[in-house]
Amino acid sequence: MLSKLKSLGLTGIDGFVVDIETDIVGGVPNFELVGLGDTAVKEAKERVKSAIRNSGFEYPVKHITINLAPADIKKEGPIYDLGIAIGILGASDQLQNKTYKDYLFLGELSLDGTIKKIKGVLPMIISARNFGYKKIILPKDNKEEASFIDNMEIYTFSTLKEVVEFLDANDLSFKENFKVPTKTFEEIALVNSNKLDFENVKGQRMAKRALEIAAAGGHNVLMIGPPGSGKSMLAKCFSGILPNLTFDEALEVTKIHSVAGELDLKKGIITERPFRTPHHTATAISLTGGGTHSKPGEISLAHNGVLFLDEFPEYSRHLIETLRQPLEDGYITVARAQQTITYPASFTLIASMNPCPCGNYGAKDRECTCTPTQIHKYLSKLSGPIMDRIDIHVEVDNITYHELNAENKEEPTAKIKERVDRARKIQLERFKGTKTYCNAKMTVPQMKKFCKLSEECQKLMEMAFTNLKLSARAHDRILKVARTIADLEGVENIAPNHIAEAVSYRGLDRKYWD
Repeated sequence: MLSKLKSLGLTGIDGFVVDIETDIVGGVPNFELVGLGDTAVKEAKERVKSAIRNSGFEYPVKHITINLAPADIKKEGPIYDLGIAIGILGASDQLQNKTYKDYLFLGELSLDGTIKKIKGVLPMIISARNFGYKKIILPKDNKEEASFIDNMEIYTFSTLKEVVEFLDANDLSFKENFKVPTKTFEEIALVNSNKLDFENVKGQRMAKRALEIAAAGGHNVLMIGPPGSGKSMLAKCFSGILPNLTFDEALEVTKIHSVAGELDLKKGIITERPFRTPHHTATAISLTGGGTHSKPGEISLAHNGVLFLDEFPEYSRHLIETLRQPLEDGYITVARAQQTITYPASFTLIASMNPCPCGNYGAKDRECTCTPTQIHKYLSKLSGPIMDRIDIHVEVDNITYHELNAENKEEPTAKIKERVDRARKIQLERFKGTKTYCNAKMTVPQMKKFCKLSEECQKLMEMAFTNLKLSARAHDRILKVARTIADLEGVENIAPNHIAEAVSYRGLDRKYWD
């Protein structure tokens, strides 16, 4: 007999529908699985066979053919186990009715019939909803992750036997026991796990101001200074002043972490902005994504959050150059021989570096021991196009003994965050109805509309453009930073002092690289 049911697959972070067709006929006992499945899919044969038998059902000793359609799209992972098992039971008349045709099935099977958790559930459910499907059956361990999707009937189970009993049951109240209640984002406590507070960072007023502007407008920052000046600590404090995730942003982030297998299944959804800090020995694939089993890289895992690259020039030049597209476009396209996948990668880059190999070049109280050639070689790892894409360059020098032991209290993170939230609220209202959510992501038409300059501001920008030999991209980024500074002050129009401050954050690349 023939049975047909549906499952889902993943391409990047987007789901697609998979038809599982099962045909059982007489003849020499055999199991054939076709449809461009990887090794994990092909190994489903033994898992499904044992799971069916150990769940108290009969495994047909006949010729079994399983087709996963569409046949031209690669299927990866053990997520089709449950669908294949139900297909075999349906085709061998071991299910009392044909209600399984109404559901989509996802789940990996253990040999004893237990249904194990899988990766990528959230993006697959969202895609299924977009395709118009309403009912889906999942592993119980993925319950929390699925509970934030509305307009869907989602049922979770621990064993294959439970699924069969559910499908054969006519009692609606019994079926309701397995249904996942929908949660709202407001029910989740937004806890900031960041333990570092700006009040513990002595001095560094200029750097703190730069990071506040960066958080308010979503701007990229490069901190340059000697070792021990507090660059890493400042960067780790930065995530504490970022605005809370909105529900839509949380879903985007959760989709990526779900596909990567990094989602905390107890929470089911990401509740705070990611803070990713890959080591400088990271490979290009670990940063950009891809690989044999295509997964998001660090820059996508930092989506809607922070990518912190400490000791920036210690990364290979090739690795640094891979940041060009995501810094400009907010996504990364990974092209491989078998497929091309686009991952979201809209993050705030916080980079820190020493000004030279010994770290003391330009320091006010230490002597540099590097030769000009060593300094040039060190700094040349950062190309002009990369520096152009970083909105704010700020110098972080060592603090004095007096500053370190001063009794005055530094401004806490909570106070800075209040100002950042007010500025972001202005921007969300400004860009309402568009895909732009902060000043750093403004399009050219939006800049023309929201960054209008007075005659005095125009003259100041012209002077900076000419004297600093700025590119068109640097010009635009200065305007965006100035817009953010004005938002922090709560004023509608950009003033000359806003332009002047924004320009002051573009001087260090000329100081060190020229």
